[in-house]
Amino acid sequence: MSEDRDEGEALAPSTTTVLFGHQDAEQTLLNAYRSGRMPHAWLIGGQPGIGKATLAYRLARFVLAHPDPAAADVQAAESLGVAGDHPVTRRMAARAQGDLLVLERVVNEQTGKLFTTIRVDDVRRTVGFFGATAAEGGWRIAIVDAIDDLQREGANALLKILEEPPPRTLLLLISHSPGRELPTIRSRCRRLLLRPLDRDDVVRALAAATGRNADDPELVQAAEASDGSVGRALRFLDEKALALRQRVLDLMAQLPNPDPRALHALGDALSGTDPEALATFMDMVNGWLSAQLQPQANDVARLNKAAEAWERVNRAARDVDAYNLERKPLVFTVFGELAKTAR
Repeated sequence: MSEDRDEGEALAPSTTTVLFGHQDAEQTLLNAYRSGRMPHAWLIGGQPGIGKATLAYRLARFVLAHPDPAAADVQAAESLGVAGDHPVTRRMAARAQGDLLVLERVVNEQTGKLFTTIRVDDVRRTVGFFGATAAEGGWRIAIVDAIDDLQREGANALLKILEEPPPRTLLLLISHSPGRELPTIRSRCRRLLLRPLDRDDVVRALAAATGRNADDPELVQAAEASDGSVGRALRFLDEKALALRQRVLDLMAQLPNPDPRALHALGDALSGTDPEALATFMDMVNGWLSAQLQPQANDVARLNKAAEAWERVNRAARDVDAYNLERKPLVFTVFGELAKTAR
C-alpha cells in the first residue's frame, strides 16, 4: 500500500497482495465485475493512507489475471486476491504490465522532486492507450493516483475518455476528497467511499509493514492515534510526529479562533527541512478538510469553502516543499483557511 498514492503507507500498492479491511468494498467490486455489467469508471474515495490505491491495484490485478467475468474461477472467487507468483502480479510489481497505465506525479529531472501536479500531457496519453488493442486480448485499465493532483486542464482531458469509453476499458480514479471533484467527472463514475480502518486492521497493516509483532505497544499507540489511516500510523511511530500531531489537534480544537502564540510555536516546531514533519502536518490538515468534504454533507456553502481551502492550502504546501520556503507563514496560511471553513 502507499499513497502519494496513499500518503505514507510503506507497502507499495503495485506490489502488495494483501488488503487490510475494506471487505465490503472489495465484495462490491467483485460482484460488479462478475455480473458482466462492470462500470467503466470507479471513483474510489476516502482519507489519505487507508488503502485506496491498494484496492485499485488489487482490482486491476484481478481483472487482468481473469479477463472473462463469466469464467468459473471468477464466479467462484471469494475475493480479488491474485497469487504473488501469478505472471500479472509479477509484471505489475515490475511496472511492466502493458495493459495497465498509471497516471501519477512523476519526478522532475531538473529538481529531483515530484512535480506538484499530474502533467496534462501524461493524462492525454490515455487517449492513445485506450485506443490501442489490449496486448493480451483482454482489458485496458488506467489508475489515476490521485485525481486530486489533476489541474482543471488535465481533468478535462480525462473527461473525454469518461464520456466515450471504448469497450473493455476500466478507469480507477483515486481521490482523497471526492466531494471536491468536478461534477462532470463524479457523474460519470461509480463512487466507492472507503471508511477509515478499524484499529486492529491498522495494527495488522503496521505489523506487516514493519516486521514487528502485532502486540508491540508502539504499534498499538500509533494505530490508536491514526484515525484509521495506515499512512498516518506509520508516521506516528516516531515520537516527534506524535508530539506534532497533538499540537495540531489542540489548534484544530480552537477553530475558528486558534491561539496565535500556539500557531507561532507550531511554526517553530515545523521549521527546518524535515520532509516528514511537513508531511505529517499536511496529512492532519487534509484529514480535517476531507471530513468536511464528505459527499453526504448537505451544506453546499460549507462544501465549497472546504474545497476552495483544500486547493489553496495544498498549493501553498507544494510551493513550500518545491522552493524550500519558510514554513511558519504556511502554518498561518493553513489555519487561516481552516478558520474560514469552520465559521
